[in-house]
Amino acid sequence: MAGLFDIPGVDDDPPYDDRPPEPDPGAPLAVRMRPRTLDEVVGQQKLIGPGTALRRIVEGDTAMSVILYGPPGTGKTTLAHVIGHATNRRFVQLSALNAGVKDVRAVIEEARKRRQRGGEQTVLFIDEVHRFSKTQQDSLLAAVEQRTVALIAATTENPFFALVSPLLSRSLLLTLEPLGEDDVRTVLGRALADERGLAGRYEIAPDALDHLVRTAAGDARRSLTSLEAAADIADGAGARTIDEEMVSRAVDVAAVKYDRDGDQHYDVASALIKSIRGSDVDAALHYLARMITAGEDARFIARRLVISASEDIGMADPSALQTAVAAMHAVSFIGMPEGRIPLAQAVVHLACAPKSNAAYEAINAAMADVKAGRLGTVPPHLRDGHYAGAKKLGHAQQYVYPHALDEGIASQQYAPDAVDGTDYYHPTGRGVEKAIGERLARIRAILRDR
Repeated sequence: MAGLFDIPGVDDDPPYDDRPPEPDPGAPLAVRMRPRTLDEVVGQQKLIGPGTALRRIVEGDTAMSVILYGPPGTGKTTLAHVIGHATNRRFVQLSALNAGVKDVRAVIEEARKRRQRGGEQTVLFIDEVHRFSKTQQDSLLAAVEQRTVALIAATTENPFFALVSPLLSRSLLLTLEPLGEDDVRTVLGRALADERGLAGRYEIAPDALDHLVRTAAGDARRSLTSLEAAADIADGAGARTIDEEMVSRAVDVAAVKYDRDGDQHYDVASALIKSIRGSDVDAALHYLARMITAGEDARFIARRLVISASEDIGMADPSALQTAVAAMHAVSFIGMPEGRIPLAQAVVHLACAPKSNAAYEAINAAMADVKAGRLGTVPPHLRDGHYAGAKKLGHAQQYVYPHALDEGIASQQYAPDAVDGTDYYHPTGRGVEKAIGERLARIRAILRDR
């Protein structure tokens, strides 16, 4: 079965000399239940079975470098710890989120000195390695090639796009798959019974277990986070049986939660706006639901919708901005959870509306000219004439008042000489903007007939 993380427990001594230290009792359940040996790993048998390259690395004390690629919760960190804590190895963990070239070089230099002294092999685990720049990845090459360190690099991104080719060619690439449902059941069953986990303090109703398995979507860490939250709810209610209602409440917080200060915050927000831009109303509602369920600030969502209404819809449907602004005010007025309703209405309107970024492109083009120095002076007839001496300066003297004309459009120069005749706004043929474009062509013809 596809998947990996936590498996049916075995109490036999592991086949390695250096077991990883026991986690803090107060650590999250997913951390406490992390497998300590390959024999405690569920799934991924193609990677960890007898005679596989990975098992030979763990049991044979080789210095081969490994890239672990797979979605969250499939066991990349688990495998890294198992490999790193195998016989006669020193394990060093860095995260590409906060480590730089200086940190990498310090680990490599220490590893080199240890090897010169006849010390143990250093295993360098870099989580989220795809976040390293090309320069940062290049800093690893010599140490990997000379086997100064055994590199274990974990990534959720396609390594053929996210990693430099020389690093890929020097490493064994292992692809991990999501857990199967039976694997997730095993993970949860062990967590309920194991002393490192909930130690038999709770029972779980069959429908509640089914709910946990289904919402885990192949992610072991998610299943354990949800179970821990459900156990907390049961504990607060003085119950010792976790039922489906408790799991449902827990999943609302745990199963779809994302880090509102990290990448998921921006990824999901980006997906919402891009789904609206792409006119996929169902995908847009899905991402809106994820943000709301995860406790995202509704004002942040509303602000993004207001921006989208102008940037992606604009004059193709001018009422979209009105809907977005109304939703923003409604959320501020009524709060959540009811605020989800006007937010959903705005998302539906924006996603289904005809699209135009012409106004967005127009202001960008105009600002680019301003920044490039294409300014010029305001034509004299447009300058302020409401002060003594203005007439003497010739300000506002030849201005033609449009309302005095039948068509309401005066054939006179408005822009400075430097940009006179420049078309910034190019209407699309979609929605209301089609009619605007036709009218604008007539307007420009009159304005420039001078």
